[in-house]
Amino acid sequence: MKIALLQFSPIWESKEDNILKINDLVNNIKKDTEILIFPEMTLTGFTMNSQNYSEEIDGIGMKYFLKLSSEFKIDIIAGIIEKYHNKFYNSLFHFDNKGLIKAVYRKVHPFSLAEEDKNFDAGNESVITKIDKTKIGLSICYDLRFPELYRLYGKERTEIIVNIANWPIKRIDHWKTLLKARAIENQCYMIGVNRIGEDPFQKYNGFSAIYDPMGKEIIISENEEKIIYAEIDIQSVYEVREKLGFLKDIKLI
Repeated sequence: MKIALLQFSPIWESKEDNILKINDLVNNIKKDTEILIFPEMTLTGFTMNSQNYSEEIDGIGMKYFLKLSSEFKIDIIAGIIEKYHNKFYNSLFHFDNKGLIKAVYRKVHPFSLAEEDKNFDAGNESVITKIDKTKIGLSICYDLRFPELYRLYGKERTEIIVNIANWPIKRIDHWKTLLKARAIENQCYMIGVNRIGEDPFQKYNGFSAIYDPMGKEIIISENEEKIIYAEIDIQSVYEVREKLGFLKDIKLI
């Protein structure tokens, strides 16, 4: 599977400007790319102003990513502040290569240290999406600290788990360590897409990365605004799981 991670510095709370910026960055994307993944809250940065920047199905961000996925004929994963049934969610959307919404994951663990829990509602379920027959578990930023969610994806034998984030420099070692751990313990590819730059509260240096089912670093990028390309072999997931039957031996007590 050919994957592209877009690591960039979003302009604070400006959807229109970020759309223009993304257009420039993806203009020459490799034609054989199968999936393009963006950071958390792609078009706003990690704002707590959920009411002003949330949107429903007819919102500017929704329309943009639906159009982008359709025009490029590529699957897209992006972060959107979602209004749904008068609640506000930090959400991850999977837009398929036909320009349709295939899955929505709502962040299960709002980041209380930034009072995200006071400004956003918490999701209450894990979500697995698919590209062809490949199963992909979905998560957002702070979720990474809670292995219970990822164990659910491991039990369902997802081949890939994705985490999109706004993870600050001061805790970036945790980001890299936890991504690697989630890959090893669930014997799958772990993809983390983080932002760079700064907002009014934090600084970010990216380290968007992919780890393979043995925890080997496939690709990682610090502080560069660019599309990061990688090709992964899904067959290796099955081979590792067959050779090392750790997932079969789980006893949840």
